[in-house]
Amino acid sequence: MATSTISLRDLSSLTLEDVAQLAARLERDDYTNAFEGLDDWHLLRALAFQRPELAEPYLYLLDMEAYDEA
Repeated sequence: MATSTISLRDLSSLTLEDVAQLAARLERDDYTNAFEGLDDWHLLRALAFQRPELAEPYLYLLDMEAYDEA
């Protein structure tokens, strides 16, 4: 999986390995520009809402406050 150019409808195709690679990129924070990191952050955030079972181990990377996203 490359830096996120994935749509929300494609979230169902992500695997545990894909999410681990995403989290590793976010932890390294070694992007060529700020927008690449922001894209990955938004992808992980979308996963936290759409597929929380995949994102749960990496929620610390989101630094989110408790709120209602409804």
